[in-house]
Amino acid sequence: MKRFSKAILLLVCLAMVVSLFAGCAGNRTVGGIEIASRSELSPSKIGDYGSLKLPLDKEGTTIRILCATDVTSNNDSVIINELRRRTGINVQVQAVPVATYKEKAKVLIATKEEMPEILYPSGFSTDEVNDFGHQGAFANTLAYKDDLPNFKKIFIDEAEERGLAGTIKNYMSPDGKLYMFPIYDINRDVNHGMLYRKDIFDKHGIEMWHDKDSFIEVLRELKRLYPNSTPFASKTQTTIFRDIGYSWGLNGYNMYFDEETSSWKYGCIDPKFKEVLDFIKLLYNERLLDPEFLTATQNAWTNKMTQADKAFVTWDWIGRLDQFTDSSTVPGYDLRYGYPIGGKVVTLAKTGMGSCIKSGPTELLSLKLCDYLLSDSGAQLLTMGIEGVTYNLREDGRAEYIGFEGKRGVSINDLEEKYGMYISGVYKRFDRRSSYYDFTAREQEAQDMMNNKEGGGYLPQDPVLSFTPEERKISSQYSAGISKAAEEFATKYVLNNLGDKEWNEWVAKAKRLGADKIVEVCNAAQVRYDQLTI
Repeated sequence: MKRFSKAILLLVCLAMVVSLFAGCAGNRTVGGIEIASRSELSPSKIGDYGSLKLPLDKEGTTIRILCATDVTSNNDSVIINELRRRTGINVQVQAVPVATYKEKAKVLIATKEEMPEILYPSGFSTDEVNDFGHQGAFANTLAYKDDLPNFKKIFIDEAEERGLAGTIKNYMSPDGKLYMFPIYDINRDVNHGMLYRKDIFDKHGIEMWHDKDSFIEVLRELKRLYPNSTPFASKTQTTIFRDIGYSWGLNGYNMYFDEETSSWKYGCIDPKFKEVLDFIKLLYNERLLDPEFLTATQNAWTNKMTQADKAFVTWDWIGRLDQFTDSSTVPGYDLRYGYPIGGKVVTLAKTGMGSCIKSGPTELLSLKLCDYLLSDSGAQLLTMGIEGVTYNLREDGRAEYIGFEGKRGVSINDLEEKYGMYISGVYKRFDRRSSYYDFTAREQEAQDMMNNKEGGGYLPQDPVLSFTPEERKISSQYSAGISKAAEEFATKYVLNNLGDKEWNEWVAKAKRLGADKIVEVCNAAQVRYDQLTI
């Protein structure tokens, strides 16, 4: 009898051990959430997530994420459910329409008890985020940097080789804290630039320009060949002063950071801005530029650019390359990406404000969730999904989305509605195999041209400064008036054929309007920026 009892006890113990190991190997449910098995969470299956330990939570803690989206079905989506399975966190997307998002977010921040654990700072400036952080609303991400392996790897350890050296300082408060978790690599390298009619250039043996002088000569040759044309068409109206100004390293009428002197200068009174105005004035006077460039509508511009011989060069978004080529009825029509007029092309920032984390008991867990989303695995999940469920890989290694077979560059809006991908406020990074980077041949040509520096490379990103309340008061007092006056002057300078005398008068006027005060404020903020340490 005693031996029989021992045998039963041994069997019970063995059953418990088997059950324990089965629980470790198989799926289990915690807090109403089914947690993926250890084998399912292998980086070889779901992508690399650094030294994070998945699942992140063992209690099914609810983490709410406030998102600017018009899609209300994300909580039932394939992707959000999979995110819960991988992390053990009961992720709840709180959808707020884009049009009313900022006001809703401000109300929730003010009533901290109702504020969600993660908040997307859409529409907020860095200064506004820092103000709320100083008031105790948001956690300091840098205080947890050693617990966030993907954040630390990308933004600190490998920042220089990724072209991110110092970029974290763009979002830090003057006292050295970081009240948000950044996004990374969600922008295309080339999104805008000069576009040209390759079919016309090839027909007449015209070589593409390589600097400002050759650009003018190309337009003159086109005007000679097509006297009734306006070779350069523009739809951006007064924004043309900014678009063209990029080739001089300027940012329109605004402040810009001069890399050579490591100081801030006001673009609208810089001698280089006068060069921009003189350049546009020459094009206008010789009728190389559409005489209606300041009033042209989208339809009028489209009509000129898609006809056989009315306009041949413009500045716009690369999506237009295929839109115009496919829609034009002109035989052989071929719109391509061209070199910048001179210097380098503007590119979009590699980083941005991603999420603000509510300070309190769940702040580290919320930050770890963001860190997972920043990883290769998180990027793959939010922009490609689950292989065999939401996508399959094509022969070229890019995602072909199930339900969208054969369609290139599937809309991120369509993928959010169908699968819960690309949710603003949830994603922290895009996978470069995803739809957003599924370029057409013409769009890929644009990427290759600039990434190989064939066209001159990219303009460096200006630092993003944080201002004191006093500095903000000075900026708000003078900036709007200067910008309005600068736009009026630029327009008159070109249309009325003004020159040196009027330029000098304008510079004096801009200084009376407070330009020097704005310069002083920015350079004072730059001193603080340079002193920040990570």
